[in-house]
Amino acid sequence: MHITLYYCFTITIFLLLNISRIADAATRQTKYLSQANQFMDPQNAARSANRIPPLAWDAKLAKYAQWYASQRRFDCALRHSNGPYGENIFWGSGIEWTPAQAVTAWVSERKSYNYWANSCATRQQCGHYTQIVWRSTSKVGCARVNCFGGRGVFMVCNYDPPGNYIGERPY
Repeated sequence: MHITLYYCFTITIFLLLNISRIADAATRQTKYLSQANQFMDPQNAARSANRIPPLAWDAKLAKYAQWYASQRRFDCALRHSNGPYGENIFWGSGIEWTPAQAVTAWVSERKSYNYWANSCATRQQCGHYTQIVWRSTSKVGCARVNCFGGRGVFMVCNYDPPGNYIGERPY
């Protein structure tokens, strides 16, 4: 009887430890997916409004975005990576900025884009918006970092295939 009780106790401890590890892994996965969804949902809503297929999250692009965001962690400078992908970048002071807020800022450039003239309003930006809704773009990967020394938050999304070709309309 003591041996059976010992085995039951051991199995219970083993199961509890494994359940704890599984829960930790699920929490990490949920956090990752949550951030990916925060980046993707408003972008796909903007694409949907123009009857454009949604973007798919791409791990390779997310890895590239994370690599580049990590480079900007030291200075938080609004500089593009000049890599092989389309790219939107964002900087905000403080540490409370969310991916959804960055994307909302990019999508808000819609008001400055004139489809018929295929241009931005005078002295306005709209290239972030047009990259998001570029019809041939199908994949996205993004990252967010807090910059060192309280310099703020840097976020980047990379797109493949890239968009914003001069003389071409996004959709």
